[in-house]
Amino acid sequence: MVKKSDQQKDKKKKAHKRGHGEGTIYQRPDGRWTAQATIGRDSEGKPKRVTYYGKTRPEVLEKLDKARAELKAGTFVANTKMSVSQWIATWLETYAKPRVRLSTFESYQALLTQHVTPVIGGIYLKDLRPEHLQKLVNQKLEYGRINKKGGLSARTVRYILALIGQVLKQALKEGLVNRNVADSVSKPKRKQHEIVPLTIDQTNSFLNAARDSRHFPAFLLEWATGLRRGELLGLRWKDVDLKKGAISVRQSLIRTKSQGLTFTEPKTKKSRRTIPIPQEALTELKAHKARQNQEKLLLGGETIDGVYVPNYKDNDLVFCRGDGLPMDPRGFTKAFDLILSKAGLPKVAFHDMRHGHATMLLLLGEHPKVVQERLGHSTITMTLDTYSHILPGLQEKASSKLSTVLDIKEKPSHQEG
Repeated sequence: MVKKSDQQKDKKKKAHKRGHGEGTIYQRPDGRWTAQATIGRDSEGKPKRVTYYGKTRPEVLEKLDKARAELKAGTFVANTKMSVSQWIATWLETYAKPRVRLSTFESYQALLTQHVTPVIGGIYLKDLRPEHLQKLVNQKLEYGRINKKGGLSARTVRYILALIGQVLKQALKEGLVNRNVADSVSKPKRKQHEIVPLTIDQTNSFLNAARDSRHFPAFLLEWATGLRRGELLGLRWKDVDLKKGAISVRQSLIRTKSQGLTFTEPKTKKSRRTIPIPQEALTELKAHKARQNQEKLLLGGETIDGVYVPNYKDNDLVFCRGDGLPMDPRGFTKAFDLILSKAGLPKVAFHDMRHGHATMLLLLGEHPKVVQERLGHSTITMTLDTYSHILPGLQEKASSKLSTVLDIKEKPSHQEG
C-alpha cells in the first residue's frame, strides 16, 4: 500500500519537472502554476529572475516563451509596476550617492525631485515614452522655475535631460526598460554665454579699492591664479610653497544642505594641480601669514581642566575667519560685491575673476594649454570653447606675426632684347 505522503511527494516531483529550456515551472499548493526564468545578472553578478503566475501550466509556459522571445529580440521589460519616481529614488541612493560628491548628489536630488518627479513621476517606468520627456522639456523652458515665473535656461534643461538619461541608462542595464527614451528627445539649442570679465584697468581699480580690506590677499591670489571660489577658500598653508612661489590645489570648501560647510577633494583629476604665482602675490601671502600668526596670539585661549585651549580654531586655512573657522562663501562673495560698488565698477560674478585671469593670459600671448592647466579644465577643448570670444583677435595677431618672418625676394623682371 502506497502511503499518502509518498503520493504527495510524487505529485510534487512531477509538478517540478521542467521541459527543455522552460525554466522552472511548478504547481503551488493552492493549485496555481508558477514559472521562473533567469533573465540576466545584476551589477553584483547575481542572477536576476522573473516570475509568472497562471491557472494552468500552458498559461505560464506561454508567458515564459514570450519573455524568452523578447529577451532574444532585445525588447524584454520586466513585468514591474515601478513608477518613474520610485526608480529615481532608487537610482539616487543606490547608484548616484556612493560615486559623486555630496554637493553633486544634493544637486541631482534637487533637480530630479523638484523638476522631474512632479511632472512624470507617476508614470510606470516601463510605459515612459519620448513624448513624455519632450513635454517635460518644453514645459521647463516655458515656465519651469519653482515659482512658475518664467522658464529655466536652455543650459539647465539640457542638464536635467542629461541627468534623466543617466537614470534611464541604469534602468536599461537592469532590464526595467528596453531602451533609453531620453536619446530620442530634442534638446534645447545650446546658447553661448558671453563672458565679459573685468578689463585689466578695471581689475587694477578693483584691487586698489580692496587694498585695505581683510580679503585683499585672497582677491590678489585669485587675480594671480584663477582658482574656483571653493578652491581659494579651501587652500591650506601646507599647500603653499613660499620658497618656490607656488600653490597646490588639494581640497575645496563647499556648502551642503546636510552638513553645512565641509571640505572635499577637487572636482576632477585635472583639478588637482600646482600653480606658480607671481612675485606680488607671493609677497602678499608672506605678509598675510605674519598677520594671521599675530591674530592667533591676540585671541589667546583658556585653561580647561589643566589643558590650555586656544580660541583660534586652527584648520591650517590660508583664508578664513578671524577665529580660524572656514569662511562662508556667500559672505566672501558679498564682500567682493561691496568692493566692486565702492570702486564704481560694473557688477560681475566672483567667478568672472577666474575668467578674467584666463582672458588676460590669452591676450598676453600665453599658450592655451598653459591656461588649461592653470584653470584645471579637463581638456584644452573646454578652455578653447569657453574663451572662443577672444580667439578672433588672437588669430589676427598670429597672422601679423607670420608676416614678420616672411623673406621672399622680389621676382626679377625680364628685359626684352
